[in-house]
Amino acid sequence: MAVYFDHRIEAPDSSDVPFQLTWHSSLPILAVASSSPATGGKVDLYLQQGEYVESCHVVRPHQPTGLRWHPTKPVLAVGWDNGEVVLLTHPPGDQTVLPGVHTTTIKLLEWSSFGSRLVTGDESGALAVWKVDARGRLHGNHLVKHEYKKPLTCCIFRPSTPGDDVAMLARASVRGDERALDKFSWKGAPLKMGPQEGLGFFICTADGKVHSVDEYCKTSVLLSVEGSIKKLLYIEKTEALAVITENLMLSQYALGPEGGAQEIMKGKLSSKSGQNVDVVWTEDGLLITASGEQVIRLWDLERDDNYVLSLDETLGYERGEMINCVSYCAGKEILAAGTTNGRIAMWRMVVQSGSSRGDTKPQWKLQTPTEIGGNVTQLQWGSNLNLLAANNSNTVLILCEHVMSAHFSHQVAAVQLSPTQLNITQFHTGLHFSLQSDIHVRGVCVTKDSVTVWNGKQVTVYELSGTSLRNTGSFPCDSHVVAVHGENLYTVEPNRVQIRTPQGTVKQLLTFSKAEGNPVLLNVRQSYLVVGTDTANIRVFDLSRRDAKAHCSTKNLADQIPNLGALRSVKCNANGSQVSILISQVNGRPDHKVYFYDVEMDTVTHFDFFTGRPSSGISQEEESEKQQWSLSGHSPVSHFWDESEPRLFVCETVPVSSESILNSSLDMVDVLVVTLFCTQEHGLLLQDCSPRPPGMQALLALDVPYYYYSCKLLFRRGDVFLPEPGEKDQGLIEVSASSYRTQPTTGTPSQVPHMVSRKALRDFVGLENCEKATRDAMLNFSFYLTIGDMDEAFKSIKLIKSKAVWENMARMCVKTRRLDVARVCLGNMGNARAAKALKEAEAEPEPETQVAMLAIQLGMLEDAENLYKSCQRYDLLNNFYQASGKWQQALETAEVHDRIHLRATYYSYAKYLESMGDKTLALTYYEKSDTHRVEVPRMLQDDTSSLEIYVNKMKDKSIYKWWAQYLESQADLDSALHFYECAQDYLSLVRIFCYRGDIQKASEIANNTGDRAASYHLARHYEGHDIKQAVHFYTRAQAYNNAIRLCKENGLDDQLMNLALLSNPEDMMEAACYYEEKGSHLDRAVALYHKAGYVSRALELAFATEQFGALEMIAEDLNESSDPALLARCSDFFSTHSKYEKSVELLVAAKKYHQALELCVTQNLTITEDLAERMTVPDSKDMSEEARKELLERIADCCMRQGNYHLATKKYTQAGNKLKAMRALLKSGDTEKIVFFANVSRQKELFILAANYLQSLDWRKDPDILKTIIGFYTKGRAPDLLAGFYEACAQVEIDDYQNYEKALDALTEASKCLSKAKDASSGQQEVRLADLQHKITLIRKFVHIRSLYIEDASEAVQLCETLLEEPELDPAVRIGDVFGFLIEHHCQQGNFQLANRKLEQLQKLLPSQNVSYYISQASLVALQKELGIPMDRSDKIHISKEEDEVEEDLNMF
Repeated sequence: MAVYFDHRIEAPDSSDVPFQLTWHSSLPILAVASSSPATGGKVDLYLQQGEYVESCHVVRPHQPTGLRWHPTKPVLAVGWDNGEVVLLTHPPGDQTVLPGVHTTTIKLLEWSSFGSRLVTGDESGALAVWKVDARGRLHGNHLVKHEYKKPLTCCIFRPSTPGDDVAMLARASVRGDERALDKFSWKGAPLKMGPQEGLGFFICTADGKVHSVDEYCKTSVLLSVEGSIKKLLYIEKTEALAVITENLMLSQYALGPEGGAQEIMKGKLSSKSGQNVDVVWTEDGLLITASGEQVIRLWDLERDDNYVLSLDETLGYERGEMINCVSYCAGKEILAAGTTNGRIAMWRMVVQSGSSRGDTKPQWKLQTPTEIGGNVTQLQWGSNLNLLAANNSNTVLILCEHVMSAHFSHQVAAVQLSPTQLNITQFHTGLHFSLQSDIHVRGVCVTKDSVTVWNGKQVTVYELSGTSLRNTGSFPCDSHVVAVHGENLYTVEPNRVQIRTPQGTVKQLLTFSKAEGNPVLLNVRQSYLVVGTDTANIRVFDLSRRDAKAHCSTKNLADQIPNLGALRSVKCNANGSQVSILISQVNGRPDHKVYFYDVEMDTVTHFDFFTGRPSSGISQEEESEKQQWSLSGHSPVSHFWDESEPRLFVCETVPVSSESILNSSLDMVDVLVVTLFCTQEHGLLLQDCSPRPPGMQALLALDVPYYYYSCKLLFRRGDVFLPEPGEKDQGLIEVSASSYRTQPTTGTPSQVPHMVSRKALRDFVGLENCEKATRDAMLNFSFYLTIGDMDEAFKSIKLIKSKAVWENMARMCVKTRRLDVARVCLGNMGNARAAKALKEAEAEPEPETQVAMLAIQLGMLEDAENLYKSCQRYDLLNNFYQASGKWQQALETAEVHDRIHLRATYYSYAKYLESMGDKTLALTYYEKSDTHRVEVPRMLQDDTSSLEIYVNKMKDKSIYKWWAQYLESQADLDSALHFYECAQDYLSLVRIFCYRGDIQKASEIANNTGDRAASYHLARHYEGHDIKQAVHFYTRAQAYNNAIRLCKENGLDDQLMNLALLSNPEDMMEAACYYEEKGSHLDRAVALYHKAGYVSRALELAFATEQFGALEMIAEDLNESSDPALLARCSDFFSTHSKYEKSVELLVAAKKYHQALELCVTQNLTITEDLAERMTVPDSKDMSEEARKELLERIADCCMRQGNYHLATKKYTQAGNKLKAMRALLKSGDTEKIVFFANVSRQKELFILAANYLQSLDWRKDPDILKTIIGFYTKGRAPDLLAGFYEACAQVEIDDYQNYEKALDALTEASKCLSKAKDASSGQQEVRLADLQHKITLIRKFVHIRSLYIEDASEAVQLCETLLEEPELDPAVRIGDVFGFLIEHHCQQGNFQLANRKLEQLQKLLPSQNVSYYISQASLVALQKELGIPMDRSDKIHISKEEDEVEEDLNMF
């Protein structure tokens, strides 16, 4: 909260009447033009506190008509009504009179943006442009003079275009940009660096013309409007010109690049006629006008919107108060307005949270007024944003903004109301005082017995004595900060702190070195003083003794805190162990953190309000971190330690924005008050976070059990002040009006407001007046809850009997989810209802639902809602919303998450709406719940007209029926018939027509619609006099028992059969008995017995009456569940009549499988797979396992005889005889199934059988079969058989491919296998193994010969000759292959004679074989050619066949 100190200017002559004022744009210098009847006109300069500048005084016998400051230099241009223009320089007071160009009243004075040009204009239309040097001195004569022949009204300079960026041009030049190079060279245009001064301007004349004057002072008419132009505005964003005429016509013109102007908008500004209008233009596109009305008007040209701002009587303004003038401060976003009653109204622009400036329409908040008296005719904000000059027709006042001072200590609070008035509150006595000081108060400090105020030049001390305040001392002092402890005052001056008496006597000096800096901040808590310096050093002093002693060494925070610019505030806790610090960063912005210096540990920690987390501390419960008001994105503005509890700390935070936090924090609605515990063991712990109460201005102090707040000032009028009311139900306590005490000079007691309010801490609600022991126990309780130690917290308060304490404990149990502690708390609270609800909630499986029920019973509805959401119990959440009356949330929850209860929710909401009298909306939700057919007629039964409209509108059959029944009850049968027909209620139609006696119409309806109920009703009606019609309609109603009854009673046997077949089995049985008893139509009786399911009775009757056709039909329905005797009897019947298949099926159904099987064998019936499956008895008690296997084998044997090998295999397998199953499968020749069955069975015999079978296949061409054979013999553990198979493989390699190498490998494997085999044949294995070894030896020799031939052919030939002499060479090595080897060799050597002899030997040894098997064709052809040996025809044929053969290489291994 800010207050404005008003400084009246020190005018040399009090009789002067000021009429014009202007601030310098960058210096705190105010120029005031005034008139005096004695001396004429004056112009004087004043400083920011109204100090008169004697050297700068200009007086003329004429009246000044214009004041205009140079934009940068302290040079003031003054125009007079005689045409004179004077340049006044501050501070020397030099006066430079411009050469006489003007002879009439000066109307225009305008400087260019940098001040190098000055434009002057007079009433006759003469305009002159002057050049001014960099020091603000006139440079020669005027540059140009124009005559416009009409009075000049206004002038504005056109803003300059931005200059070139030198760095960017340099980079472009390096890249080779020619245009950039030209700008650096002498060839191009002069290089313009930085912002350029615009020298072109626009001039307006009284005839409505706007002239454009370029930088070369050439003038041209730009545009013309109707009437004299009052205001000319240039809109930089759109490069448009806004023109306001005297009759308040607003026009906008778009300026073309070549100098033209095109009108884009035109409109009339509202204003009170005949009044002088004050017009202000803002950079944001707002046009603000004040014209002596009770409102000011704003036009938003960018959004094409307009609105008004008015005064509020509740804030201290009077009814009928008019607004004369306005002034807008863009830096502070404050709009100031002067009124006719001497008040200054201020509106602060407020940006809504979540939006940014420029996105939405700005909101303005009216502040309490500042009173200066008189009639405010002119306002202007100064260069310093805290300065506002106001002209009240009598004098000029300079208002300087100052944040209202406030202080709290020892249950005494002081709050500043005005520059000289303070409100004092003693909470321990309940007294209120109003202190009127002789000085402008810039600071205040209170103790239990004194109030100290100062203004930076003087300090005054007041003593609180009973019900009065007494001045005990006043002394000059330049200290801007003062602290008080007991009888001592602490003031600062360079490099030291002075300890003074209340009269100003210095008792002690606390010196600081140059490195430690100058003291700038002081704070006292209990007996400790903390001092902060301008070099970011802090020192703590102990004040408990007579002299102040250092409590710790100097701490330089710049070494610990990065980016530290300056200290903003330092505070010390009650025992001097902790110091809290707020800082500003290097860029001047407030830091987001609050820092804590631990004096004993010499460490610095922090709590970051931007992230909402501390730098140290134990991990807290998740719920403790999820506060109701999120801390993230905030920044601290003030901080306090508790008056007596050293662990407890509180901080006031505001949301971080792009603007200055301190400037915008005053009107923030989401200011948070954050309470922390600070200890060495646990660090920083967040204890509570809550919004600042409404109506409160700022946090003032923390003194358990209360927070203390200063109140916002709602009303201010004269010496009467009224604070803004806060939340009366939130624990804010005020002293009653009867206890007011005021100083004699401050007025009546009713004028003393309550400016300080207090609110109990969360844990102390209900314990505000407790004793110290209880207070300490509650503090420990709060601390232990904060660190999550529920057991210690419980111990702290177990002796406290206050229900409020136990309720608070129970509330914390919701956070910590300690239901065991919560039950104890509820018991101590005596809350039986909550205890019962919690007990019932234990049936729910989720712990969160139980905690949520506890939260509901304690009124913590938001926590309960979050708990239900966290455990996803949306059904309970839905019920919770309904019970809370939050029907929209309940509907949304049901529609999205709890759709199973959606209709029930709609119904409940409809019932609620009905109870609230909103029948229209209730009707809609009854329809959504699909209960409208019953509920809407019930709801509207007292409003028959509305109900009839609804019935006709809905066109629903159920509603039609309800309405028809209602009409019938009212004896309106015709209307009832109509609505029964609409409802398609044919029963009711038939009923009414029968009642009326219109049987024909009723019959038509029943026949046409086929409605069963209608037909039944009509049949009952016909039963008395028309039996056939009754039977007919009973039949249509499917009431066959009634129809059968009538047929039996009236002898309608023909119809009886058909009706019985349509009816249920009981009726069929009854009809069959009727036919049987009657003795006629026994075939019908058999059919009905069969149809009714009484098969045995039907068979007996069929056998008895020899109805063979019926018997066959009945047999079709026999199955395993039928009587075995009946099945056997029917089987014999079919067997007798040679229907063996049917007989077999019945025998199987009768479970006489052996007889069925014998019948299949004797009659050569094919056993199908279905029949075999039916004959396969599952494991049961009806047949032993041996009998079952025997039956399965017999079935398999039959299948084998019939050639169904696969089915036989299946049955053999089911019987457990896998060997027979394999033999059956071998007969089928299904190789794939044979391999599969062998692998699945994993029996040696089956592996051997499968391998033997596979040898019968063409395994030479299929390597997979070859591998399978080897694998099966291996798995079957038959190495002798595997050896035989390898021998066969070797022989194939020799016979077919002459591949002795592979044959050798095969025989080697055979030898290995044979050596592993057990000898069960009395030595035959050794003989066989020896024979095998002999073969291997011979083949190895031949293989060696063939490989040796490449290296030594002669040696190989000799060995070959020797090999031929070996006994039993063949079949191990074929003789033909050996001779062929020799013949080939001799042919290659050209020894054809020897080759021929070898050939002849071969033919003698093998006369029956063709030699071409062993000798290549090329060698045979060569022998024929060389020796002329003819070849017989068979050889030729064989050779020709060999040409077509393709040798295959079988890779066996």
